[in-house]
Amino acid sequence: MKFIKLKEVMTMMGLARATVYKHIANNKSPKSVSLSERAVA
Repeated sequence: MKFIKLKEVMTMMGLARATVYKHIANNKSPKSVSLSERAVA
């Protein structure tokens, strides 16, 4: 499994940050995964 950062997702999908979070809320995209205390993928 490969984890990518939010900025990479935004670039790949051509979407704004808020739109990515809307997709996550509507279960259209996978939820964020905590990698450490300060890192999320």
